[in-house]
Amino acid sequence: MTRIRPIGPCISPGECAMQSCGLPVGQGGAAVWDGPRNGGPNSVEGTMGEQESGLNKLLLSPDANDIREWLHKNKSMVLKDKVMSESEAIRTFIREGCYIATELYGSVRAPMSLCREVVRQGFKDLSLAGQGVMETEHLISGKCVKRIELTYQGWEVYGISNILRRAAESGEVTISEWSNASLAWRLKAAAMGIPFIPTRSMLGTDTFKYSGAKTIECPFTGQKLVALPASPVDVGIIHVHRADLYGNCQIDGITGFAWELARASKRLIISCEEIIPTDEIRKYPDRTIIPWFLVDAVVHAPFGSYPGEMCYYYERDKQHIKDYIDQTETEEGAQAYLQKWVTGPKSHAEFLELVGAEKMDELRKAVLGR
Repeated sequence: MTRIRPIGPCISPGECAMQSCGLPVGQGGAAVWDGPRNGGPNSVEGTMGEQESGLNKLLLSPDANDIREWLHKNKSMVLKDKVMSESEAIRTFIREGCYIATELYGSVRAPMSLCREVVRQGFKDLSLAGQGVMETEHLISGKCVKRIELTYQGWEVYGISNILRRAAESGEVTISEWSNASLAWRLKAAAMGIPFIPTRSMLGTDTFKYSGAKTIECPFTGQKLVALPASPVDVGIIHVHRADLYGNCQIDGITGFAWELARASKRLIISCEEIIPTDEIRKYPDRTIIPWFLVDAVVHAPFGSYPGEMCYYYERDKQHIKDYIDQTETEEGAQAYLQKWVTGPKSHAEFLELVGAEKMDELRKAVLGR
């Protein structure tokens, strides 16, 4: 049974905002919840004792104080030109052993140009978190990642990921499983500077079993909850519609968890379809999803999400994706694709030459909406 305690004299009937409190007007006090009674069905001792744990270990400590202190010491409010090539951005900020993360799901606004550059530079010992598909597959095919924290990984109507399946079955990569929402909330916890965030998500599922989450007892209700550990990131990689040279970013359509990843990352590399004047940013301040002081590099990458889509800019190349999925049914096919489309071109500009102006124009015209 829940206890009610008065906190002061009650107001007059005409002013009372809590008519159902059950206390005589003017004789008691406004009611506040004071927790379950000891010994009752929802009794709790005021602890958050751990009850169950997922089987996998976390790739980084969830201690959010580390990311808070690091950002305070290393992020600058000074406005400076951060524009650089994808090669320079990846070479400058990513190191072997880094925990990198991408943002958003599937083929929408995917940071493909940056992930192709990661493969070109030959990294071999990265940890990865994300909800993407093709970028994750490229990093696996390129032997860039050893450890992955991921959510649903598949091509929806086209089926599951052949590349990820092979890597998981062979033990080539270590995989920790999370739900789509839980990964976003883990980044939110890191962005908020707290070590975990409570939720009901994943309770009673195999996703919890193969994650690194824990269950706890709520100190207020005694209910069983999942504690999602914060996920601080070494390097975040995000593709946006527009940015200025300082790193103020605008996104059209769904924003996903772009801000959370930006705030949870020690270093943040942005690729963008357009670099626009800062006056345009100031003209529409409500459109700025990621502010300049969180950004370390700005890379101009038109069609940077190709063969994925960019809301209002261009459609996905469905035929390219279907051909890619068919080709990657075998490891030999995956490596052949990688050689032609990823490591063959030496830059994003060369990659776009391979795609062709006619195809890009076709995908622009296919966009519905704006």
